This record gives sequence, C-alpha cells and structure tokens, in this order.
Amino acid sequence: MGESSGQQIVKVGSCENGVQSREKEEDDAVDEEVAKVLKEALDKDKAVERVDISGRQLTFLPEPFCKIPWLVVLNLSQNHLESIPSSVSGLEKLEELNLSANFLKSLPESIGSLVKLKILDVSRNKIKQLPESIAHCRSLVELDASFNNLVFLPSNIGHGLVNLQKLSVQLNRIRAFPNSICEMKSLRSLDAHLNAIHGLPHDIGKLTNLEVLNVSSNFYDLTEVPETIGDLVSLRELDLSNNQIRALPETIYQLKNLTKLNLDQNPLVIPPVEIVNGGIKAIKGYMIKRRLDTLEAEKQRAMAEAEMGWVAWGSSMVYNVFWGGPQNGYLGAQNDPCLYEQLSSTLMELEDSPEGMSTTPTATSKLIVREPQENASH
Repeated sequence: MGESSGQQIVKVGSCENGVQSREKEEDDAVDEEVAKVLKEALDKDKAVERVDISGRQLTFLPEPFCKIPWLVVLNLSQNHLESIPSSVSGLEKLEELNLSANFLKSLPESIGSLVKLKILDVSRNKIKQLPESIAHCRSLVELDASFNNLVFLPSNIGHGLVNLQKLSVQLNRIRAFPNSICEMKSLRSLDAHLNAIHGLPHDIGKLTNLEVLNVSSNFYDLTEVPETIGDLVSLRELDLSNNQIRALPETIYQLKNLTKLNLDQNPLVIPPVEIVNGGIKAIKGYMIKRRLDTLEAEKQRAMAEAEMGWVAWGSSMVYNVFWGGPQNGYLGAQNDPCLYEQLSSTLMELEDSPEGMSTTPTATSKLIVREPQENASH
C-alpha cells in the first residue's frame, strides 16, 4: 500500500517539458520526501497523528492523505495548493488543519464533515467566500480567514460555531457581519480591521464573553457604533482607530473592564479631544454626565410643555418617549427607577478613584481630530 501510494504522488511538483533539469531534480526530491511522509502516516503500526508537509511546493493534495483515519493535525501551509479535494471529509479525527499561504480560491463543502476540527487556518489565500457548511464544524475554537478576498461571511456561521473563541477576518473586503455572528456566545476575540465594514450588528451586545474587538481601519465606511456596545461587559480592548466615527455611544461608560481604547484618526466631536486625552475614566465620566444632562433636559421640557397647555396627545407622546411610557425610547427611565442613582453612583466612583478625573491618561486612549475647528465647537 505504501508503494502504490508513493507512486500516486510522484508527479507532485513535477516540471513541464523544457524546464531545466535542476528544477526537476528538486521536484523529485520533494516527491520522495512527501512519499516517505505518506508511507509512514499510512502505517497502522505507527498510527501517525501529526503530518507536516508545509513548504513543499505542492500544487495539489494527494488523495491518500485524506484516507488517514487517525490523523489529528495536518499542516499544508506555504505550498502552491489551488484546491482541496472533497475527500478531506475522510479525516474524521482531524482537530487542526493549516492551509495558510497557498493559492486557494475556495474550500470544499465537505469541510463541514470535520466535526472534531478545533483550529482552522486558511489565512493568506485568495478565498472569495467560505462555504455555508463551515457552520457544521461545531467544535471550532479558532478560525483564521484573514488576508483573503472575502466580501461576506456565511449567513448561518454564528448559529453553528457556538464554541468559537477567536475569529480573525482582517485584511478582507467584508462590508457587513451577518446577524448570526451575535450568537457566538463563546467568542473572546474578534479582529476585523482593514475591511470595508459599514457598521456593527445591533445585537453585538449579546457577545458578553468578548474581550478584544478590533474594527480599526475600515476608513470611510465605519461611521458609528451602536449603543448596545455598552453590553459587552467583558470587553478589555477596543480599537476603533482609522474610521469616520464622529460620536461615541453614551453607553461606553458601562464597559467596566475596558483598559485599552484606541480612537486615533477619527473626526470625533463627542467626546471632545481634551476629554479623550484624559483617558478612559475621563471619557466614561463625560458620557455619564452627558446622559444625566440629557435625561434632565427632556424631563424639564416635558413638564414645561404640559404646563403650557399643549395638546394632551403631543405632551403625552413626548413624555412617553423619554420617560418610559408605552413608546419608551432608549433614554426612558420609568422602567428603571434607579437609573439616576446608578449613574450618579458610577460617576462618584470614577471621581473618587485614585486617578480621579484628571487629564492624565489612566489607560491607552488616543485620538487625532481631523475636523475643522468650527466643527469641534459643536
């Protein structure tokens, strides 16, 4: 079996007619090395669990490699592979597959059969889209699809990859995340910098285990961040640099574990530059005060309109929108009677902390404002 298998890969890296003999000798040497690896891997007595044939200039994956039922780790990185055979589904025990730095344009649908796969690296290829079946790889913990040509992610990816902890899709052309990504409740790190992302899903706050979020360098596409980002209670690092964000959501003050915030290269107006230069605590304090001022202003306006005898319907609508009535808005307080107390208490904690609300940064927080001076005054 070993001999016949070896013959199947004799042509791996073989040369066309007219190619110099030295190159052919190098290819033959590669063939012999791969043949040796395959022969050992297929030996039941050895039961090899790890195969590394990276950097061998392989142009295709010989079928016999997909028939090693006990294989756990397969490294095919830094080759010249243009496709992966559908027979890869035969690697039933595979837990780690490295296909990085090849010339792949797609992955076979059969990859969804690798139900024990925990780590998949397909970075530095030419992949335009991931197969929908990848959502069936429910054991995946790490998925690296960075540096490809992805324009979108499978719509069902979040419903299946519920155990995923690290998702790397930087350096692609992704315009938006599917809503299902908010179902990845185990996700701890999401890196999507250098894409064309227009916005984050409204339900992003469901990712309560997320610790690192990088959506920097989406340049002119990313202009705002949803209020629900304040629900990311585990978030430690947030990189929003190199975008077109003019205002941070007020809920940023809720990120109690945030220690690193990068706002560099945004036309920010809220908060103003002098607040940002004061660090994360200063930013949180500013946002709390802004929220309190907004709530108080709306309350006073609602009361004034009622006293002036405005139309009852109009007054009640204003009151309901801002104070938790039937059409409760995001700033409504009636459903949370302790809102003022909570905000005031949080503000006092910030002011009483050792760093206080001084202008000395207490954690990484950067900003370069590129707006004209008159805009900053707003």
